[in-house]
Amino acid sequence: MLLVFICVFLVIVFLFTFKFVTAYGDFTLMSKKHPKRHQIEDKVVWVTGASRGIGEVLAKQLASLGAKLIISARNEAELERVKSQLKGKHAPYDVKILPLDLASGEGSLRMAVEKAESFFPGSGVDYMIHNAALDRPKTSALDITEEDLKATFDVNVIGTITLTRLLAPFMLSRGHGHFVVMSSAAGKTPASGQAVYSASKHALNGYFHTLRSELCQKGINVTVVCPGPIETSKNSGAKVSSERRLSSEKCAELTIIAATHGLKEVWISNQPVLAVMYLVQYMPTIGYWLMDKVGKNRVEAAAQKGNTYSLSLLFGKKKAT
Repeated sequence: MLLVFICVFLVIVFLFTFKFVTAYGDFTLMSKKHPKRHQIEDKVVWVTGASRGIGEVLAKQLASLGAKLIISARNEAELERVKSQLKGKHAPYDVKILPLDLASGEGSLRMAVEKAESFFPGSGVDYMIHNAALDRPKTSALDITEEDLKATFDVNVIGTITLTRLLAPFMLSRGHGHFVVMSSAAGKTPASGQAVYSASKHALNGYFHTLRSELCQKGINVTVVCPGPIETSKNSGAKVSSERRLSSEKCAELTIIAATHGLKEVWISNQPVLAVMYLVQYMPTIGYWLMDKVGKNRVEAAAQKGNTYSLSLLFGKKKAT
């Protein structure tokens, strides 16, 4: 009997370990297999940063689920390109283009919100997907310039929060609304070489989790999405060819699944980043020790255009590939 118990226990441990090693999302997210289409169909969904990368893929997947789309970015020509790809069978409704610069100030953002609310008569914005963000090349925390600091926070934090403050009253007046925030694994763990970007994502996590706690009983939902390294058109070149990144398509799919299932926070990444997020969350002493071992080597690897997500960083700098 004891031998049977041990065998069953070992099988369970093996299956659990295999599932964890091959996972590309946290366990709660991985338990949800498909998006709930009825949560998206005929709903007004506003996506920022929709001219490329994850935002562009999100727009395409949301359109295929029957959403009434508003797409925003600074580059209007790129938005037109995305819209042209969504015409016909891929988008049952006319896709609305709303050029937007999150660093343009409250007056400009207020006009954008009012315009977005008026695009579809009788329907205001149901989902606000905050995807737009400004990133900078990896560099040491002490080498950040004042210009980089201000530019990153103006877009990633101040602009995003301001847009939320201006849109939320419309949602509250209807008694429902959902903010989906594309944060980052860098908003959950130390991110050597990305100190200011990491700080901006930590700020978003704090604001939006607090916002949900204040407004959830008034019909406002918040889903914070924390992706690790994602393959996009921006980083698909030879410089990062050795880095194992999850596809934009899978990231967008999991984001929509998380939103339509009402999940509060999800993690999306291949290993080893996903394991690091678990360590920092549940065993912080070990997690931070690990990141301290990696920190200096990761900055050096970034300077050499090497793999900044390699396990070899635990033992020394990763040479350029």
